[in-house]
Amino acid sequence: MSQIYYITPNDIEDKNILFNFIYENMEVNYYYSDDFSLEFYIKLARAGFICVSHTQDNTQFLLPEMQFEYAVLDFQNLHISKKVQKLLKTPHLYKFSINQDLEGVLNGISKSHHDNWIENEYLKMLKQLKNYDKSDLKFKLISCELVCTETDRLIAGEVGYQIGSTYTSLSGFTSSEKRYNNYGKLQLTLLSQYLKSNNYSFWNLGHPYMQYKLDLGAKILSRKEFLQRWLIAIK
Repeated sequence: MSQIYYITPNDIEDKNILFNFIYENMEVNYYYSDDFSLEFYIKLARAGFICVSHTQDNTQFLLPEMQFEYAVLDFQNLHISKKVQKLLKTPHLYKFSINQDLEGVLNGISKSHHDNWIENEYLKMLKQLKNYDKSDLKFKLISCELVCTETDRLIAGEVGYQIGSTYTSLSGFTSSEKRYNNYGKLQLTLLSQYLKSNNYSFWNLGHPYMQYKLDLGAKILSRKEFLQRWLIAIK
């Protein structure tokens, strides 16, 4: 297992450290910090890190990851399965929305994932980021929701963030009820269509190791390939 280094705001602000010792180091992907400040989190996100959290010895830590590979969806590559195509023809059965129920999405994630990495400090930070608005950083927290119109229940959703013209997924959930089979894939498809129609450059889906991302049409980019696109699109 590779060593995990402590990371500070100075490491992100120092271009020499960021470009020559973090981006170029293909032996290390995870770092750690006990700094859950909004400003540091956004700096990490802008640099291309995707952060999770972890508790060790009763202390919560932020774990920023500079991934070795990223799953990236270019919207012209979106693949819509036949089952989702069928659901798209029944829009009266569901309602898709953006930034209408962050609390509900976070609750859904917590209930659906026994290994949920959004721990207390991270959860608190996300709720604070909801109303964070500093236009110079071009960062915005985003939740998307899929509601069953028959029951008025939230049945799928996710949370992520916009930086510049990019969107990055953090975590999501879908109902395990049989009646809602494929509604998670429907939510992903509707989100992709929303991002495309609002002129996003691409969708950063994070780790490429989950088959549903490839089924959606995402391609796997190396860290170098990803950063070449990322650093242009976040400006």
